[in-house]
Amino acid sequence: MRRFLKIIPILAAIQIFTAIAAFAFHLDPSLDPETPFVICENQRYALCAEASCFVYDGVAYCKCDIKNGDSISLQLSYSSSTGERNVCDVNRQGRTNGYMMSTFSLPNNVKKGGSAAAYTCPGSADAGSGVIAPVAYGQCDGGFCFKSTRGQRIPGFTGHLQVNQIICSCPISTDATPGSSDSFGYQLFGPYNPGAPLGSRCDASACNACSVPNPTANGTTIPVGSPTGSGKFLALKLDGPPLPDINECLCSCQASGPNGAISCTVGEDRTP
Repeated sequence: MRRFLKIIPILAAIQIFTAIAAFAFHLDPSLDPETPFVICENQRYALCAEASCFVYDGVAYCKCDIKNGDSISLQLSYSSSTGERNVCDVNRQGRTNGYMMSTFSLPNNVKKGGSAAAYTCPGSADAGSGVIAPVAYGQCDGGFCFKSTRGQRIPGFTGHLQVNQIICSCPISTDATPGSSDSFGYQLFGPYNPGAPLGSRCDASACNACSVPNPTANGTTIPVGSPTGSGKFLALKLDGPPLPDINECLCSCQASGPNGAISCTVGEDRTP
C-alpha cells in the first residue's frame, strides 16, 4: 500500500517541520524546490533522531549525539543588527559560546542491515483493525543544546553522559500540537535486529513508545519523533538521490482496559 504524506502546515514557534512534500512510503519523495530548509555545511551539531527525553516542567530534555558534517533544518530565520540570520548562523556562533543546535541527518544504523529502524506509530490510514496511536514525542529541530551537560549526570538518564553526548531542550508534541502527525501517524527510531528470523526483527520496546501515558508529566520518558516520512524527505534533501533503503516497522495499537488506555506493539516489518 502506498503511503502518501501531504504538505503539513506547522507552527514555526514550536519549531516543527513546516513543509513536507508528498511521497510514497517505499518510494523516493518528489522534491519541492521552494522549501524553508537550509543545509548547515561542515559544522558540529546535535543529532537527536534516536534520542530519548526526560520531561520536566513541560520541556523534553533529550540525550543527543554530537556529530560533525552536513545537516539540515528549518531555516528558523530571524533579524539581527547584522542582518538576517538562520539556524546555521546560530549553530556556528555556539561553537565558541558553549552550545550547539539540534539539526538532522539520517542515522547510519537505520539503513537496511543496521541495528535501528524507523517505527511508524499508526494514524487513521494505517491503524488497520487497531486504533490511532496517541501523539507524544519530543520535537528537536532547532533545539538548543548546552555543552556543559557533556559528561554530567542528568535526571532521567542512567550514569554520566559520554563526551560525545549532549542534552538538548525540545518542545513536546501531543495530539493538541498542529501538524504533529497526519493520516499515517508519526515516526520514531528504535532498535532493530537484522540477524533475527524474519518477523522477529522489530523490537516491541520501540512500539511501546507509541503509547506513553501522561507524556507531559514530570519524570516521563518520551522518544524524539516527527510526522511520518519527515526523515526520508529530509535525508533526500540533504544527501540527494538515491534514497537508501532503511529498516522500517509498523506498530499496531489497541485500546484496553476500562479506561480505554492504549498499548502498542509490533505490527509488521516493512523493511524492503
